[in-house]
Amino acid sequence: MLTDRFAPSPTGELHLGHAFSAWLGWSGARAAGGRFLLRIEDLDRERARPEHVAGILRDLAWLGIDWDGEVLFQSSRLAAYAAALATLGVRGLTYRCTCSRRDIAEAASAPQEGGAAAHGPDGIVYPGTCRGRPAGDGPAAIRLDLAAAIAALGGAAAVGRLGFTEHDAGPDGETGRIMLDPAALLAATGDIVLRRRDGAPAYHLAVVLDDAFQGVTRVTRGRDLFAATPVQRLLQAALGLPEPEYRHHRLIRDASGRRLAKRDRDLSVAALRAAGATPREILAGLGVV
Repeated sequence: MLTDRFAPSPTGELHLGHAFSAWLGWSGARAAGGRFLLRIEDLDRERARPEHVAGILRDLAWLGIDWDGEVLFQSSRLAAYAAALATLGVRGLTYRCTCSRRDIAEAASAPQEGGAAAHGPDGIVYPGTCRGRPAGDGPAAIRLDLAAAIAALGGAAAVGRLGFTEHDAGPDGETGRIMLDPAALLAATGDIVLRRRDGAPAYHLAVVLDDAFQGVTRVTRGRDLFAATPVQRLLQAALGLPEPEYRHHRLIRDASGRRLAKRDRDLSVAALRAAGATPREILAGLGVV
């Protein structure tokens, strides 16, 4: 059975881009006779707010989007994230990192690194400063040792046989069966963070564990997350998790062409409703009805 999900972070109001993503996942699941699940990704301790959770639930219901079963909150899954992280650590696939963002930017752009820093799904690709060296006992992030993970999965040739199925398209039109490129992963993604310095699980680890836990078979999300999919597919393989299919949809932009963000409160569903818009008007403007 097809199972899709919508997984917003409760750090602001639901905007039109969220509504578009939720509608695509919901309508696709319902058309296929499948399930549609709601997950609240509330791991940002500083910005997640109960009032934003309430607003998300209210706005989805107002748009006519329902979901199956109970809402899953990531904050209820901390033990599962810790267990997976421990498993990767025992296998020698992680290391502690004490670098600040400034440290990373300076190291990545140093002359010996070739000048301009490479950027991946998490920003500047980490140059590996803490890899292979003691990081002490103070606050530290935990990173995936990507080269070690590739080796543990059988090496570059074996990882090159891993892939994922794309039902829409990536930024450059990538679609269909897309195979992993180990060399590109090392160069363009690097050693991603699995646990932040404040102890909170990071996005990549949490999302693959939760999709598997919820039995998600298709992930519908914005095209801006396409670049994160190869390393998440590798994580799924390293943790023995099932492979979902993906649908990375076009991004909703404002009149100037800028991608919508939570700062665009005038284009939130709540603001548009308060201004008198109907659900059908909003959905028609998104091109889905």
